[in-house]
Amino acid sequence: MSAMLQGKHAIVTGGGKGIGAAIARALADQGANVSILGRDAKSLEALSQRLGAFAYQCDVARVNSVETAFAACFQRFGDPYILVNNAGQAEAADFATMPRELWDRMLAVNLTGTFLCSQQVIGRMMAAKAGRIVNIASTSGLKGYAKIAAYCASKHGVIGLTRSLAQEVVKLGITVNAVCPGYTDTDMAQRGIASLQQNLGKSAEEAKAMLLRTNPRGTFITPEEVAAAVVFLCSPAASAITGAAIPVAAGEVM
Repeated sequence: MSAMLQGKHAIVTGGGKGIGAAIARALADQGANVSILGRDAKSLEALSQRLGAFAYQCDVARVNSVETAFAACFQRFGDPYILVNNAGQAEAADFATMPRELWDRMLAVNLTGTFLCSQQVIGRMMAAKAGRIVNIASTSGLKGYAKIAAYCASKHGVIGLTRSLAQEVVKLGITVNAVCPGYTDTDMAQRGIASLQQNLGKSAEEAKAMLLRTNPRGTFITPEEVAAAVVFLCSPAASAITGAAIPVAAGEVM
């Protein structure tokens, strides 16, 4: 499978760190020309230098930012073969007191951002009759969790979008799939641990155990484990897999 994506243009949103950075590295290892988009210019620049990737600042919730960023990516590496919609945010709140602003932000970044970015590439993929879109959802798109109703709603929406778009383009050589990680060892998980420590007075180990209590393996998913699933879905071997929502969660969700 060495360099199976040689010369193909892959765009990864939220690509500066965490899961996105691992995906960008894995795709580059397979020979792809990688464009990484995100809001943190420093992280983007550092990773782009290591990978020889193209980096561009982008807020996926803002249509003008998305249009400008994708135009720059197309100018640099041409038409896209791969889009990985990884950019996302997670926040917790009791439903009864959840601010409308939090609800709107979760939907805007996680769901509308996926819609906006997918629209930028789908016409080009349809013209080429080839392409791979992989949406990074979550186990929260497959089941409900207390205190994160807005996040769950947004990720369920991503999976619905994935399945619908997959049906539209399946005859054109384009696959659209979702990868659904459980709690992954990223800055987001560390923020969750810190929040539990602050709000519940837990130690770091107690807070970590709370996050992992539904994970049969008892350890965080690694970004590299998520990236491996993405690379497979982008490979020629996965050409018949579309509309799927694949858990990468060590048995938490079957």
